Amino acid sequence: MADTTTRPRPAVTVLPTGEPPRGPRPRPRPGRAQRPAWSERPSPAATAGKALVLTLICLVVLYPMVYILAVSLSDQNDLAGDGLLLWPKHWSLESYRTILAGGLVTRALVVSVLVTVVGTFVSMVLTVLTAYSLTRTREVPGARFVLWLVLGTMLFSAGIIPNFLLVRETGMLNSYWSLIIPSAVNAFNLVVVRNAFMDLPAELFDSARIDGAGEWQILWRIVLPLSKAVIAVVSLFYAVALWSDFFSAMIYLNDTAKWPIQLVLRQFVLEGQSMTQLAPNPNAPLPQPQTLQMAVTVVATLPILIVYPFVQRFFTKGVLVGAVKG
Repeated sequence: MADTTTRPRPAVTVLPTGEPPRGPRPRPRPGRAQRPAWSERPSPAATAGKALVLTLICLVVLYPMVYILAVSLSDQNDLAGDGLLLWPKHWSLESYRTILAGGLVTRALVVSVLVTVVGTFVSMVLTVLTAYSLTRTREVPGARFVLWLVLGTMLFSAGIIPNFLLVRETGMLNSYWSLIIPSAVNAFNLVVVRNAFMDLPAELFDSARIDGAGEWQILWRIVLPLSKAVIAVVSLFYAVALWSDFFSAMIYLNDTAKWPIQLVLRQFVLEGQSMTQLAPNPNAPLPQPQTLQMAVTVVATLPILIVYPFVQRFFTKGVLVGAVKG
């Protein structure tokens, strides 16, 4: 039979207020983790494994770049044999002299630089003004409707043929504006800038309005100085997209003199077009096509790589804008 006797409970001291006394909190049991697993110091084996994986990733990423640079700087006789070429045996700048003296690559570089600079400026002006207007949903009529239209473009696209017809009907066909205006505002970049503006304290705007500042003064003296990180990152996004775009030039530009460097690179590397257009004298002997292709690749890649160090310090902060609330 089960024991039905009641065991005496330990006496509890009751304070005059009717509450039990508050004693010291029980100590945690020894051996129990006090921090989450991701905040613990990794073991030496885990650290070595991470270092090995990162080293392999770096080698995979750097090998094509080193190979392209080595081939472009090598003498044409060094490419006769097979094998990996990671360091030029005989240094030569003949391929760079050839492509820069011909006029086609230098003209394409100037076109790409102008399109990238002007396009980035136009895109940032339109993006900043639109994003600031969309943060004032109460003051700007129809701001919510415009915001929904912007978000809708992230899900639906018009397609190549409607875009081509639009560019042709607006008179931008075979002009540099066809490379800038159709892609002037990116919906994702617009949403990122808008979220960054909305994260700014509303008290700053209220105090500025009390002091008599207008919307243009608030945007220029308060919003933009406090949003340097996101402005730099979005500008980099626009610049990289404009510099790397060759498809728009292939569709909208018929004059080869207006081609950007990326389209020239595509014609000579992928399409296998004759390299005689790269030489200043068509009758002069040319270096091997492989060295010329690699030299054009380096020239087309180097300018945008120079821009990255100047915005690197803004990149980490800019991409996290709007990701953390509170």
